[in-house]
Amino acid sequence: MIKKKLKLGLALGSGAARGWAHIGVIQRLHQLGIEPDIVCGTSIGALVGAAYVSGNIGKLENWVRELDKLQTARYFSINRSLKGFVNKERLHQFLDDNVVRAEQTIEELDKPFATVATDLMTGREIWNTRGRAMDAVWSSISLPGLFPAIKHDDRWLIDGGLVNPVPVSLCRAMGADVVIAVNLNSDILGKHLRAQTVTEPKNQDESSSLTSRFTDMVADYTNNLFKKDDQREEAPDLMDAIAASINITQDRITRSRMAGDPPEIILSPRLSQVGILEFYRAAEAITEGQTSVERHQQELAYFLQHQG
Repeated sequence: MIKKKLKLGLALGSGAARGWAHIGVIQRLHQLGIEPDIVCGTSIGALVGAAYVSGNIGKLENWVRELDKLQTARYFSINRSLKGFVNKERLHQFLDDNVVRAEQTIEELDKPFATVATDLMTGREIWNTRGRAMDAVWSSISLPGLFPAIKHDDRWLIDGGLVNPVPVSLCRAMGADVVIAVNLNSDILGKHLRAQTVTEPKNQDESSSLTSRFTDMVADYTNNLFKKDDQREEAPDLMDAIAASINITQDRITRSRMAGDPPEIILSPRLSQVGILEFYRAAEAITEGQTSVERHQQELAYFLQHQG
């Protein structure tokens, strides 16, 4: 009797800048002879997953390894509409050049692929399984506070990490018998707040509008995003507070979702030291992604022996 070959799903989780670890995971799995049949991603996992299934993972790796602090900062611009402060034009060009072509559809990709987003109006989990792959990625990475919501299939969508940070359930729904999940948030609680320092307050007209005040605050953060000094500790800044809140939410949701639908293998890169916007730290994230696979080589070897 011929044994049926099990379908392998790869669930790539959310985690902002920690997400470059997914590149290392995919590389090391490939070296071990493990090729997923189905790829699903949430947030940064959707971005890396799309690059993988469109044949651009090598191009993406080369780009992120060359990224430095200044180049990272250029992807953020002040938007006085308060809809977000990611430079959408630069991001669109980056996605088109290094992840997936603007007009390429999910149906045209090399493997079954899907992303998770959140319906801003209802809070429902949305599975993007068809249509333009870039739209599916963009909606999944639209982190509140950084990206504006995106209209896709007549819904306003935001980051999928708010509802399903590690999309194991989506892999199952697409036919995966065995799921390898990559959880980027396993070691972040209590470690995500960096010490802040006191700076001289700016002179500000009391009559200035709320929009201007908020814009100035975001500008200050953007301009000082990567500065560090040894002055006395101050309360967490805006972005660290937002990051910590998102980390807590995603950690709790991930634990709950995995308890109800556990994957066969969980890979947990240890990257709590990488901040939410520190995308220039790709080299260490990729290396830790590879290392997380090596920590589970026995489990993976067992899978290879029994996959049929």
